[in-house]
Amino acid sequence: MLDTPPSVEQIHNVIEKELETVQDVVRYLVSVFATYDVYVGHGTDNYWDEAQEIVHAVMHLTPPVDELVLNTKLTAYEREIISKIAILRAIEKIPTPYLTHRAFFCSKQFYVDDRVIIPRSPIGELIENGFSPYISKSPERVLDMCTGSGCIAIAIALQFDRDIEVDAVDISDDALDVANINVEAYALENEVTLIKSDLFDNLLKGDKYDVIVANPPYVDEYDLSTMPDEYHCEPDLALGSGADGLDCAKRILADAPEFLEDDGILIMEVGNSEEHLVDLFPTVPFHFVDLKKGGCGVFILSKEQLVAYHDIFQKAADEVLNGSK
Repeated sequence: MLDTPPSVEQIHNVIEKELETVQDVVRYLVSVFATYDVYVGHGTDNYWDEAQEIVHAVMHLTPPVDELVLNTKLTAYEREIISKIAILRAIEKIPTPYLTHRAFFCSKQFYVDDRVIIPRSPIGELIENGFSPYISKSPERVLDMCTGSGCIAIAIALQFDRDIEVDAVDISDDALDVANINVEAYALENEVTLIKSDLFDNLLKGDKYDVIVANPPYVDEYDLSTMPDEYHCEPDLALGSGADGLDCAKRILADAPEFLEDDGILIMEVGNSEEHLVDLFPTVPFHFVDLKKGGCGVFILSKEQLVAYHDIFQKAADEVLNGSK
């Protein structure tokens, strides 16, 4: 392990002149990341996997990658690119997916850049399970609220063999541009429709969905101010949502039942703001999913439940809207 952080010149020299194999470079990157106190959490949870992802991306390899690759030699050009990425990752604290322009969700690869939040939602586990046991039949229409890169909408369309209509909503033109890149990459233009809207505002009245999946901004003010540097590279619009992190969630809870089929469900992620949500609505029977692959704050409510508690959801949403005027 390195005792002190190496300089930019040292990182360049070591990677480009002293190292040869994938394993050499990965091992060195681990030491560099440790000395610079890099924060992982945008696709990996340890330095070894983070370093491997950088090297694999430069080599145009997608996981799973055979371990025999560790013993292969890198070209001079590959080492040059890796050293540049490593410096930006370690010193500038730019998340790896923004440097490699790829992220993985539901075992699928997506293009990302700093116009969108990096895919990492635990909702992916529910998608891979076909939303079982929470729906009794394959959904025909799904709404992906706050789509960002489009990863959730695309993963849903692929999970159900394209025999589905998915509307993907976002308020950001930049995010929709990135989502469009991914929709086109998977040739899903007929299955996934991108819609610019401030939540439900621009959706057609009378449209009904079997499932609404919502991954809105939900970081509260305290968490936003204390986040590692890597998170501040992501769009503010995709992270914060009021003092308690629930401004968008309140509006979705109020408006969702109007757009759900009678047997429809809302799946929403609120992450660490789960505690705020429960404190705010203590009488609501939120069903928080026991996520086997990690993550927290994903709950499910039926249309019947949303209607039953509509008055208190609407009151909270009105307070958000009136406060923004």
